[in-house]
Amino acid sequence: MGEEVILARSCVFLGPSHVCIGSMNATACYFVNAMAAENTEIARGLQRRDPDLLDHLIEKYQHRLLRYLLYLTGQRELAEDFFQETWIRVLERGRQYDGRHEFSTWLFTIARNLVIDHLRRRRPASLDSLADADDAASFDIPATAQPSAFDATVRREQNEQISAGMEHIAVEYRESLVLRFQEGMSLEEIASVTGAPLGTVKSRIYRGLSALEPWVKGARL
Repeated sequence: MGEEVILARSCVFLGPSHVCIGSMNATACYFVNAMAAENTEIARGLQRRDPDLLDHLIEKYQHRLLRYLLYLTGQRELAEDFFQETWIRVLERGRQYDGRHEFSTWLFTIARNLVIDHLRRRRPASLDSLADADDAASFDIPATAQPSAFDATVRREQNEQISAGMEHIAVEYRESLVLRFQEGMSLEEIASVTGAPLGTVKSRIYRGLSALEPWVKGARL
């Protein structure tokens, strides 16, 4: 043929395989396929209760999960208890994970449900009641990087300002901000974890940022 025709399309999903047409989409599709393959392998490993896989998952997600539970409960000892219980549930209920969604979304949903169940057993209250706990211990978020001495000092001061603000905003706002900006979850994933409508998730993030604004401004000074 005299002319070369170049087709540039989005990913086309045909059965279990992902076909990408067009060089502009090739890289994006590669990562989509890689993530889907990883989720499938995790699902298979959990179904056969692979101990090596569980060790790998704990190592990969331990800091993120503990940080989430710390923000959710405000108490390190309680967060560590839920951390342990969450991984026990992962092992016990691994067959329920089918790999069609991100593993982190499923993991955080398990952790959140454990916190809610704990609160309901202690008193007939919702997750929102955590926001009224005046005697909650200060947050001690595990470090995940080693910046320079100067950067560490500046970042520590900023984190102290923002962490102070996080302690004073409603827990449903705090949770949404952590999932969105620290865990990098999409709005849809946050809705899946929290069980809230998408519009509610958007509202919580907006209201949370508004409530946190005085402390964020203080951190920039």
